[in-house]
Amino acid sequence: MRILRGTALALAGGLALSAQAPFSVEQILSHPFPADLVAAPTGSTLAWTLNERGHRNVYVAEGPAFRPRKLTPYDSDEGQELSYLAFSDDGQQLVYVRGGDHGANWNAEGNLQPNPASSPTQPRMQVWAIAAAGGQPVLLGEGDEPAIAPRTKQVAFLRDGRVWAAPIDGSTPAAQLFFARGESESLTWSPDGSALAFVSNRETHSLIGIYTSQRDPIRYLAPSTSRDSSPRWSPDGSRIAFIRQPGRGGPVPNPLEQQPQPWSIWVADAATGLGREVWKSGTALADSLPRTLGGSNLHWAAGDRLVFLSYADGWPHLYSVPAAGGTATLLTPGPFMVEYVSLSPDRRTLFYNANAGPDPGDIDRRHLFSVAVDAAPPTQLTTGREIEWNPVVTGDGRSLAYFSSGARRPGLPAVMSVAGGPPRLLGQDRIPADFPTEQLVVPDSVIVRAPDGVEVHCQLFKPRGGAGKYPAVVFVHGGPPRQMLLGWHYMFYYANTYALNQYLASRGFIVLSVNYRLGIGYGHAFHYPDHAGVRGASEYQDVLAAGKYLQTRPDVDASRIGIWGGSYGGYLTALALGRHSDVFSRGVDIHGVHRRDPSIPLSEASRAMLDGLSEQTLNRMIETAWSSSPVSTVPTWKSPVLLIHGDDDRNVRFEQTVDLGRRLRAKGVEVEELVIPDDIHDFLLYRNWVAVGRATADYFERKGGSD
Repeated sequence: MRILRGTALALAGGLALSAQAPFSVEQILSHPFPADLVAAPTGSTLAWTLNERGHRNVYVAEGPAFRPRKLTPYDSDEGQELSYLAFSDDGQQLVYVRGGDHGANWNAEGNLQPNPASSPTQPRMQVWAIAAAGGQPVLLGEGDEPAIAPRTKQVAFLRDGRVWAAPIDGSTPAAQLFFARGESESLTWSPDGSALAFVSNRETHSLIGIYTSQRDPIRYLAPSTSRDSSPRWSPDGSRIAFIRQPGRGGPVPNPLEQQPQPWSIWVADAATGLGREVWKSGTALADSLPRTLGGSNLHWAAGDRLVFLSYADGWPHLYSVPAAGGTATLLTPGPFMVEYVSLSPDRRTLFYNANAGPDPGDIDRRHLFSVAVDAAPPTQLTTGREIEWNPVVTGDGRSLAYFSSGARRPGLPAVMSVAGGPPRLLGQDRIPADFPTEQLVVPDSVIVRAPDGVEVHCQLFKPRGGAGKYPAVVFVHGGPPRQMLLGWHYMFYYANTYALNQYLASRGFIVLSVNYRLGIGYGHAFHYPDHAGVRGASEYQDVLAAGKYLQTRPDVDASRIGIWGGSYGGYLTALALGRHSDVFSRGVDIHGVHRRDPSIPLSEASRAMLDGLSEQTLNRMIETAWSSSPVSTVPTWKSPVLLIHGDDDRNVRFEQTVDLGRRLRAKGVEVEELVIPDDIHDFLLYRNWVAVGRATADYFERKGGSD
């Protein structure tokens, strides 16, 4: 057994290979990654976070020049997230959260915060405030999800499921704002800052509550046995709209079949708590609450209209309905997906990105659009071969800001006039001088067909070089509701995997990134396929089709096709190595799910569901889940594998890798491993991403790389 310990990876034979490579893994992973773009409610100030080699900071820029400047002082690779960036109502101050793991499926025991740098001092998740003009950050207290009250600038935030508050200047210590049963979440202040709406999650059901003062009882809006979420204040503060779904319980559904999840929109009077349903979804599977960025994307728009996202016509589109109730109007018709939705300051126009445009490859990109809240058709704002996302309009209504990337250029903020005109990139000097822009390849769009006829979109990275046969690698993304693009990705994890695919291409590999079913971007039937995942892994045939496509290419050595991926991509990597070692000769499985059966520890709710099933259904479920699991393929698994996992993973339990490794070694399969102490699923440290990238490339080189 070969063990690659921590981040100190010795490249046996890799030093010679790195000399041949046109750039290093450190260089390609040095790309800056922007996120959390927000606009001040007034004026022209913008703010965003930027991750530069693990140094995470807040940047701001003011119009009309929009010259970026760093606002916060964090200058080391500590692995502490920055999130929940927000402006005060006057635009003079910002709050943000430092620390935590906001992509986790569960909290660590004791609610311990991630400590990927293995610091002897226990990290905390904390709420901070800082003046937009500059200065030192002010600690407001331990907590998460801050919400700033208009006018008073009181900052409410969550700590251990309770609501706390502190003045934005930190002049007095934070204190618990009020007591409420259940776990509180989704804090949102009324427009005048006098009342705080929140969700009280009580496991089987959830309620929308309103807190006004210590003198007044908390008022719950139209309480029921349902799960209520996403409270949105009307502009005048008199009403609240929210999403309602059925409570947990009732007849036990067949776990081998997908179940529709109907939902509705309610509006309640903030003073009396009386509410009524103003819109209701259908009952088909496509009518379920969307599982895309922003979920329902509920907004209270001008003209007393509510805007929301629905998959009703087979694509996630924006709809608008009167707040008094009525027929919903489809705002964004067409075969594309809407993401990252924001309202203009006057609430009359929606801005969003979608995988649409005149170029056939735009289905694997993102472009910007706008549409009036009460009418179609939309207006396309950007076109071309680049990728644009996360549009926001400045508080003065004059400029549209967003993020932009290309096939060779990583993401940067950009601005353009709302009235039209050329865009302007911000912060190009944040791309390191030695970043290998000109040495990167432009991936090709490739469509392969699965055995059952499903079209599968892929991105093909071809190394620069002469004719001949190259080793190849299939890349499988995680999620699974994700879509890989023809350029630098808008999610941090996949910006890094895109970089590593470019790195593999630079080292002489043909790389095929496959958008298998269960992913987003190609309609509801593709996103929610039958017999997928634990119900039969039907999506695996898309991965196999990608491998077999590579076998047919004249520039690929069919005996040297590998596969790699993380999380759900690790699951499919392991499934490929076990089921088809004849196609996939080696692989790198990063924090993959390997065993999917009821013997794994379940939540109390999941266990209760299983207890309600008939013995016959339960046995079928266990059998199907087992046959869909990589561990069931161990008897036919022959290909060597590198297993990589951070042992503080809060999305895929570390024991999944322990279990698979032991089974494979008992079978005699060649297993290597790289364990990263204290890091989480997303690898918070830049140096750990470098270690993972170097280990992956070195492994493929040693197990059949370029000649």
